[in-house]
Amino acid sequence: MNPQKKSSPPVRKTFHHGNLRKALLEAGIELARDGGPQAVVLREATRRAGVAPNAAYRHFSSHGELLQAVRAAAISLLARAMETEIAAVPRSKRLAESARQVFRAVGRGYLKFALNESGLFRTAFSVADPVEDDADAAKTGRSGLNPFQLLARALDRLVSTGVLPQSRRAGAEYLAWSAVHGLAYLIIEGPLSGASDKEIRALSERVLKMVENGL
Repeated sequence: MNPQKKSSPPVRKTFHHGNLRKALLEAGIELARDGGPQAVVLREATRRAGVAPNAAYRHFSSHGELLQAVRAAAISLLARAMETEIAAVPRSKRLAESARQVFRAVGRGYLKFALNESGLFRTAFSVADPVEDDADAAKTGRSGLNPFQLLARALDRLVSTGVLPQSRRAGAEYLAWSAVHGLAYLIIEGPLSGASDKEIRALSERVLKMVENGL
């Protein structure tokens, strides 16, 4: 046996109903996690799932379809990361302060996911679409809301508690999103890619406070 030859997983001839699509999607998610959207290749996903390439076309007719499914999963995972941060906010009878903390938690969860899962984060935003109107359940977290909707709900809470004037509510999602998203990319593949964890944490908190105070 040639020790340099890579072994391939055994090709499965049959799958229980629905299992192959799940296996292909999971393989695609791992490809994206390791290499971003460019790494999501249908043939490689079939190899990892242990099936012949032709078997995949019953579930994903093209590379584009697999990428869209992986992208939806990445957006859902981003939403869940944001929800985890929101859930960690301590309960408080001080409604205004609680609303501020939830708003910061939304941004903190977004940034943590971007830094810890940069491949999936890049995949989530590899295709432009109107996320504010997207009702696709595959892109939501446990709450049934997608990342944009979680941000919108946090902003509405700032308004209802008197932190943010109603007159400044319109379009606030885009102001907050652009600042935090921009910082994420500066850290992932920009001039801040060499920053220390301490520097990144400090910059992240400053940006979140800046956004909150500037809305």
